[in-house]
Amino acid sequence: MVLLSFDIEEFDMPLEYEGEIPFEEQLSISRKGLQNILSLLKKHQAKATFFSTVTFAENNKDLIEQLLAEGHELASHTWFHSKFENSDLKKSREKLAELFNTKITGLRMPRMMKVDENEVEKAGYSYNSSVNPTFLPGRYNNLKVSRTYFKEGNVLQIPASVSPNFRIPLFWLSFHNFPLSFYKKLAADVLKNDHYLNIYFHPWEFADINDEKFKLPGFTTKNTGNSMVERFDDFLNYLKEKKYSFGTFQEFQKSIQS
Repeated sequence: MVLLSFDIEEFDMPLEYEGEIPFEEQLSISRKGLQNILSLLKKHQAKATFFSTVTFAENNKDLIEQLLAEGHELASHTWFHSKFENSDLKKSREKLAELFNTKITGLRMPRMMKVDENEVEKAGYSYNSSVNPTFLPGRYNNLKVSRTYFKEGNVLQIPASVSPNFRIPLFWLSFHNFPLSFYKKLAADVLKNDHYLNIYFHPWEFADINDEKFKLPGFTTKNTGNSMVERFDDFLNYLKEKKYSFGTFQEFQKSIQS
């Protein structure tokens, strides 16, 4: 099963690089990207899970309602993308459920931040996908974390996928910077070995972010915008041709617990 997921949030990444971007533009860029994502998923009849901040969801209710109507899953990306307190875990889950009348069972922390798993369980989540089990300089070293899903307390941990050999990450940066043929091979290796693939992206990758005022390094903007739409379209075609199925995290959780 292919687990496509998207962290839908305020596009605040320029602030990490001392760039400039007003809040309204953070939202508009992510909104445009999400529209492109939903069009691609509809074209390929592929289901996905969307981890949303409450801030983004409150400002884009129509798109959240659309993705739910089209059979996708909504999960929590906490309240804000650049500010976090443990209380946001429960508050964001409850607020998203209230706003959209849907059951929120999953969590992904912004920027794959570490989180107290006891707090995650107390907040009412049944699964957490907040770990990239690899080494990323300046971010995290999770080489000792299980590559595949495991239980921690009563919460199912679903790490992002990395290759069986050398733990090469298949997250969004890899998709942009690796040759697409190599990325496809890594994805096929993971699916053959693990029988599922968990990869994540962001709406702003599918929008135009090549603005000098953002001060973003080239490795973050490579193959974004229309190039990303074309590459992702190609990748979804590849997965369909190989007869892989798409599912939400909730569906995956049910399949491994049945």
